[in-house]
Amino acid sequence: MNKLAVFLISIFLSANTSFGQHISAASKKILQKKEDTLQKAAYQILNGRNVEERFTADSQFTRTLVRALQIKNSFYYPFDSLISIAKVVPRDSTFKIFTWQLVINGDIIRQHGAIQMNTPDGSLKLFPLIDKTDLINHIDDTVTSNRAWIGALYYKIIEEKAFGKNYYTLLGFDDNNMVSDRKFIEVLTFKDGEPVFGGPYFSFQNNSIHPHPIDRYVMEYKKNASPKLSFDKNMDIIIYEHLISETGESQKKYTYIPDGDYEGLKWKDGKWVHIEKVFNQITPEGKEPLPQPILDAKGNIDESKLSQRMPDEKAEPSEQNNKPTPPGKR
Repeated sequence: MNKLAVFLISIFLSANTSFGQHISAASKKILQKKEDTLQKAAYQILNGRNVEERFTADSQFTRTLVRALQIKNSFYYPFDSLISIAKVVPRDSTFKIFTWQLVINGDIIRQHGAIQMNTPDGSLKLFPLIDKTDLINHIDDTVTSNRAWIGALYYKIIEEKAFGKNYYTLLGFDDNNMVSDRKFIEVLTFKDGEPVFGGPYFSFQNNSIHPHPIDRYVMEYKKNASPKLSFDKNMDIIIYEHLISETGESQKKYTYIPDGDYEGLKWKDGKWVHIEKVFNQITPEGKEPLPQPILDAKGNIDESKLSQRMPDEKAEPSEQNNKPTPPGKR
């Protein structure tokens, strides 16, 4: 299984699939048949032997998906078997985003997608996502529409509010080219019912890396370096790894790797405010943790120390141990 397939499966497992209760039995049967066709086409999009096979599969998938979504209340159908297609839904369930990618060759990769709105009568309202990344010179300071979309596979959506308006922050992955990958943080809003990607929603005060306002945060890095980019519910912040050039060539993004430091973004008054260091606890000199040997000076087992190491039977399981591996950490 290739790395992209593993990544997409992790997105699928984290998606909200609690749908189905609004669909009639007859509609569900039709959707199940279409899902079978979609599953086969989705597999060929990733695994076709040549570009012609992948193009054909992509066209078939797109046509079949639109026909499936035209079925009343299809918004509530989970498409569980489409594990290679990324699907994200905000908490308010106002829309769903499908994204996938088509590899033309090692250096040309196209993302495709669509936003399905949750309409009151169950009819279809769909916004196609048209990848125009190659035509946009500065993707970090460009606000786009669905028809001039900066392509990404979205694996997380964060719903926030400010000044009576909803803001949907998307975390996305781009299998950019043969030497680098990218991850994005961008805010999706709706203006007059139309989707708008990006905007002045980032605050990097006193930050030399972003001296000017940006409309989208872009992490570009060495192929397969896999820096973390995720949302921590407990801390209520976006966390991402700081990147440095492993060769000291800051202009060459394909040399960037994570250095072990973590930065963050905290939502405040309608903006993601930069946190320079998320984990900044420093152990004072002379207060370093020391090992507690179980054996005493005579080589006998010190049962008092052994009992201190026994877990508390009444203690709750650690939340950290229950956290799944973030989708962005491949």
